Amino acid sequence: MQKIGLIIIAAVFFVLSSALYTVSETQTAIKLRLGEIVAVDNTPGLKFKMPFVNNVVKFDSRVQTLDAPAERFLTGEKKNVIVDSYIKWRIVDAEQFYKSTGGNIARTNNRLAQIIKTGLKSEFSKRTIADVVSGERSEIMANIATLAKKDIGEFGIEIIDVRIKRIDLSQEVSNSVYRRMQAERQRVAKEFRSKGAEEAEVIRAAADKQRTIILADAYRDSEIIRGEGDATSANNYAKAYSKNAEFYSFYRSLESYKKSFANQNNVLVLNPNTEFFRHFNPQVK
Repeated sequence: MQKIGLIIIAAVFFVLSSALYTVSETQTAIKLRLGEIVAVDNTPGLKFKMPFVNNVVKFDSRVQTLDAPAERFLTGEKKNVIVDSYIKWRIVDAEQFYKSTGGNIARTNNRLAQIIKTGLKSEFSKRTIADVVSGERSEIMANIATLAKKDIGEFGIEIIDVRIKRIDLSQEVSNSVYRRMQAERQRVAKEFRSKGAEEAEVIRAAADKQRTIILADAYRDSEIIRGEGDATSANNYAKAYSKNAEFYSFYRSLESYKKSFANQNNVLVLNPNTEFFRHFNPQVK
């Protein structure tokens, strides 16, 4: 009897576990009877179903994110760009979603990725790189979202947002742009160097001119001062000579002797009666 009781309890537990299910606040549940939809329930709580007859499929009712793989597209100027984008979507009609996709999220993402790829290809082919990078990105995303909403109406889902995360140039275009930028920077640098050299020449010429003027003024002033000094010296000599001409003559003779006999090996062959020895020979007048 005890074993039978345990078997009965296990059977009841199994039947109850097959008959009860829960729906969370983030889910929508579809109740099926032998593969046919009989009810759609998005009210959270504990639910009941007929064991072995009903089965339940649950879907996440929150916003889903499809991070599409980066794709290469051709712009209107025949330049390759690599675009990375994503899509925000959610299920709004669980019954229609189940009928059209079999409840397969991966299949839905693949379809959305194809729609977005087609839209991006069409939009990028109409625009230049400058347009898609800066000027018209918002317009591109709005057009793609509109296109996607038309194509996914039968899926029972809603497109919340379409965004372009990143637009990169292909390696060939990047190298070309880099070379152009490098050439432009080199041209600007060369222009700056040329202007710098020109200004340096102007500054150098002005400095040379100023130097010449300063040297000329200094030479003029030095000659004036030298002339004034020579004049003062001559005047002093004249005054000294006029006070005592004989002493002055004697002093100058001593200076001459000193310079003439500065070296002890100096030898002069002169007539002793010459003017040079006047102060040594009183007979010389």
